[in-house]
Amino acid sequence: MERRHILRATGAAAGLVTFGSLLAADPASADPAHPLKQTVQQAGTIAELLRLDVRRLEDGLLVQVAGYRTPGDGGGMLLRWDATSTLPANGGTVLAPPGASKGRWRQIHDGVADFRRFGIFDDKTPADTALEAMVTDPAIHRIEAHTDLHFLKRHTFHRSDIELDFGGNTVSTDGIEKAGEDDPFAAVLLFRGKVTDTVVTHKLSATMPELSDVFEVGDSSKFAVGQWWSAEVNQLSGRWERELQKLLQVTQIVDGDHIRVDYKNGWELAAGRTITWTRIAPVERAHVRNMVFTGAGDDQYTGSHPVAYEYTVSCDVSGIDATGTFWPVIMRRWCTHFRTEQCSLKNPPTVSYGGAGYLTQQIYCLYGHVSDCHTANARHLNDLTASAYCYVENCHGDGDDEGPFVTHGQYEHDLVYTGNSGLMTFANSGAAWGSAAKRITVRKHVCSWFVARVSVTDLTLEDVRVIGKAGLQGSGMIWVNADGVQMRGCSASDTLIISQASNRSGRPNVIDGCTFALPAKSEIVQANVTAPVHVSRSVLTGLDGNAFNGTGELRLVDTILRGRENAEPVTCAAATLVLDGCTVTGTGVRLAGKADQRIRLGGGTEVTGTGTLLSRADATGTITWELTGYRSLAGDAGTAHIALSAGKNRYSAVGALFNGGRLELRDGAFGDGSYLKHAGNVENGVTRTALPKDGASVQTTGNLVM
Repeated sequence: MERRHILRATGAAAGLVTFGSLLAADPASADPAHPLKQTVQQAGTIAELLRLDVRRLEDGLLVQVAGYRTPGDGGGMLLRWDATSTLPANGGTVLAPPGASKGRWRQIHDGVADFRRFGIFDDKTPADTALEAMVTDPAIHRIEAHTDLHFLKRHTFHRSDIELDFGGNTVSTDGIEKAGEDDPFAAVLLFRGKVTDTVVTHKLSATMPELSDVFEVGDSSKFAVGQWWSAEVNQLSGRWERELQKLLQVTQIVDGDHIRVDYKNGWELAAGRTITWTRIAPVERAHVRNMVFTGAGDDQYTGSHPVAYEYTVSCDVSGIDATGTFWPVIMRRWCTHFRTEQCSLKNPPTVSYGGAGYLTQQIYCLYGHVSDCHTANARHLNDLTASAYCYVENCHGDGDDEGPFVTHGQYEHDLVYTGNSGLMTFANSGAAWGSAAKRITVRKHVCSWFVARVSVTDLTLEDVRVIGKAGLQGSGMIWVNADGVQMRGCSASDTLIISQASNRSGRPNVIDGCTFALPAKSEIVQANVTAPVHVSRSVLTGLDGNAFNGTGELRLVDTILRGRENAEPVTCAAATLVLDGCTVTGTGVRLAGKADQRIRLGGGTEVTGTGTLLSRADATGTITWELTGYRSLAGDAGTAHIALSAGKNRYSAVGALFNGGRLELRDGAFGDGSYLKHAGNVENGVTRTALPKDGASVQTTGNLVM
């Protein structure tokens, strides 16, 4: 427009504002050959812009506004007049002059949007309309906040390729609309992919082996490479018990019956299992960053939380510092490939209501990475349910009695935790979920309680330190499942419990280089353990009447068993007990199995103490005693190196050293089917309280007696 036309259109006589000076001269005035003709005009504020007489505005006119309310307030923008537009005004990207049915000012941007360009400069004005306008605009790929914000609505979005950066400002939600019943996805920001009507159901004709990424689908022509599908196997006996629930991408059409996906199945699927495939249009690359969030309300209806994702791919969250949220700060379900970093939660309103008070929960999730997060007085820092191939590192929970690190036992597998701190419990939510997990690894962890007592297979613990604290029941305890468990360099200040709830693993149960302080009379290996347990280069202290009640082989190598003062013997029901190169001091060993048992002491094992050092508890079963190359040192003259008075015993002591004390091997312990060979030993100051006479099954000569 020529300048005189602008003056006429905006003359003071009409009560309208005038444009200021040109921001950019007409390029043609500098170079008549230049192809650009458009000039950019300026206005001080949005109010000034909207007072222009729209009847005299030329279509396509560009105006630079210096500020939204006042020049320089950060809400300035470049706008274009679209004379024919009837788009609904939203206060930012689309502005409508008062009373204009047609014609809109359209914000020109490079894909980066700002709440200030919607007139939002603080938390006094709700930002919901601005948020909706920016997120639903496909031309916007990044949204920035430069002030505190307030939201009154819970928003659901289905778009991809968007980043919301709140710049470390506070987001409040006092007075937010009520959520529905039991809806942890009623977040301020919910990104949800679309579930299509395309469903393929197929019953497996053959067993699908573990770690297979090729799935039998019946008719592979219904699938295409690059598509995303949710895959869910049929329910087992538990209400939520399923071996497969993941959001997967098709990577190859293998043949007419099979497809390959981006996932190695963690559990064998038996022939006859039915997998339901549902086509998903996921949200992808929708990120939320840098927010201080204050929750509102103290129940599931009035409480608030910032972010939730469902059916999403590669959606990351970072830098959320939340206080007082009800549901998880970051809630995920059916998500694949994601990162949650540098987030925190303090003092949620409840840690007792199911699902509430978490920092982040992941259900049916795959390929997640959670790092550098923190909770204070919360329930769970990180919950992985039916999830796989996830990594949690450098996360720490204070006020951790409710358990910062958990899984539900809904067939989780291949999870790794490194360098974290806080109470940890795996697969303990009950049979309704299946009580199953596999290949969980925990490294360099410090906590007050560690429990993985149910069907956790191939658990690996490295440098896990459990240190009890006053007032927490079960504090100082490590409790593990003897199904391929391997512990190295671990310690517990109060309790070690080994039980067995599953028998899937092919690898041995190994405890190596560990230290455990044990309460008196506690059961160390429970009676349900039938698998072998290997303990090497470890130290067990505080022993006093403790029990190894498992019937599987118990093998201790280069291990120290240290009793309390005047301790009762430890009892053992293992079918085979081996002590090789061990030190047993201050306590004895009593065999207490209900079936046949075998005990082998050798490799320089040394047993010292008072009372009775080796004995049997009852007369059932045959016990085979293999005592070779070991030392037995009595603490006083009344100490019995070994005392047997009844039952069937097959005793062989060869090359052993007995110092002081006495030997009590009575006739009643060596009847039919028994034998006694006590030869080639050194007896130094030993009193033979009772030994049978030599005969066909008894030999007690040939020893060096001093």
